[in-house]
Amino acid sequence: MSIESASFDRRLATWKKSSRSGGSGGNCVEVASAPDGGWAIRDSKDPDGPFLLFTLAEWTAFVSGVKDGEFRK
Repeated sequence: MSIESASFDRRLATWKKSSRSGGSGGNCVEVASAPDGGWAIRDSKDPDGPFLLFTLAEWTAFVSGVKDGEFRK
């Protein structure tokens, strides 16, 4: 994982958030695909703020963990 990158331009990215997030902005994260096949994540309340970049392997492991309930308390 890295914080921002010269190879990723947030202004050119197509950011997406869950359709369940509602229209008020809420406490959501947005994701965008990165040119290298990875994914970027940012806070929807701060679109010009920092974002995180994940490699495809890191993102895949995270999504698998969510699906498997790995992060439930």
